[in-house]
Amino acid sequence: MKGYVIALVLAVIVIALASWGNPAGAQVGDLPLMVIIALGVFAIQWLGLVHASAFTTERYYDLVGSLTYISVVLIALSFSPLIATEQWLIAGCIVVWAARLGSFLFRRVLAVGEDQRFREIKKSTPRFLVAWTLQGVWVFITSSAGVAAILAPNPNPVPAVFIVGLALWVIGFALEVIADKQKQQFRQNPANAGKFIQSGLWARSQHPNYFGEIVLWIGVAVMAITCLEGASYVFLLSPLLVILLLTRVSGIPTLRRTAKARWGDDPEYQAYCKNTPVLVPRLGSR
Repeated sequence: MKGYVIALVLAVIVIALASWGNPAGAQVGDLPLMVIIALGVFAIQWLGLVHASAFTTERYYDLVGSLTYISVVLIALSFSPLIATEQWLIAGCIVVWAARLGSFLFRRVLAVGEDQRFREIKKSTPRFLVAWTLQGVWVFITSSAGVAAILAPNPNPVPAVFIVGLALWVIGFALEVIADKQKQQFRQNPANAGKFIQSGLWARSQHPNYFGEIVLWIGVAVMAITCLEGASYVFLLSPLLVILLLTRVSGIPTLRRTAKARWGDDPEYQAYCKNTPVLVPRLGSR
C-alpha cells in the first residue's frame, strides 16, 4: 500500500506544478496543456508497468522513458501557436538526446540482460509502480523548461543567452556520449572482465556521463529562459531535480553501493575513489 500512496503523491505534485506553471494561452478546452502532458506522461509509464509486471521484466523501462520524452516534445510542437527557430532547436536537442540515450540503453539491456537496479524491485508491484512513476516525474520535470519554452506564445529569445545554453547542451551531450562509448568499449574487452573502468573520462570523474547529463539539461534551461514568462519560470528549477536525483536518489548512490559490494575491498578501487572526483571532472593532472 505504501508504494501506491507514494506514486499517487508524486503524480499529484507534478500535476499541480504543471497547472501552476502552464504558459499563458496553452489550454485545451478548460484544461491547461501542461496538465494534459503530465497526465499523458504518467499514462505511458503506467501502461509500461502493466506489461513489465505481467512479464516481470524491466527490459523496456529506459526505452519507454525515452519515447515519452519524444512524445512530449511532439505534443508541444503540435500545440505551439508560433514556432520560432530557437524553439525548434530546443525541441531538437531534447529529441536527439532521448533518441540516442534510449537506443543506447535498450541495446545494452538486450546484450547484458537483467538490470541490477530492478532485481528485487520488479518482484513487488507497489515498488515497481513507484519506479515507473518516478520515471514519469523525471521525464516531465527535466523536459518541462524546454516544453514550456516551445509552448510560449510570444518567444523572445536573447541570442547571446540562447547560444550559451546551446553550447552547454553540446558540451554535456558530448561528455555523455563519449563516457558511454568508453565504458561500452571497456566492457566489451574480455581482458577487463570483473574490473572497473578508470581510463579516459572515467579517470577524471567517477561518473562523467551523469555530469554530462546535468550540463546538457542546464543548457536546455538556459536556452528556454528568455522564452518563458510569469509562472512558467518555475520550470527553470528542473536542472536542480536532475542534480538531486542523480546525486542523492537513484543515480550515483545506487551505483556506488553496487561498486562497493564488488570492489570495496580492492585497494586499487579504494585509491580510485579517494583520488577521483565523484562527479565534476578534474581538469588538471592527478
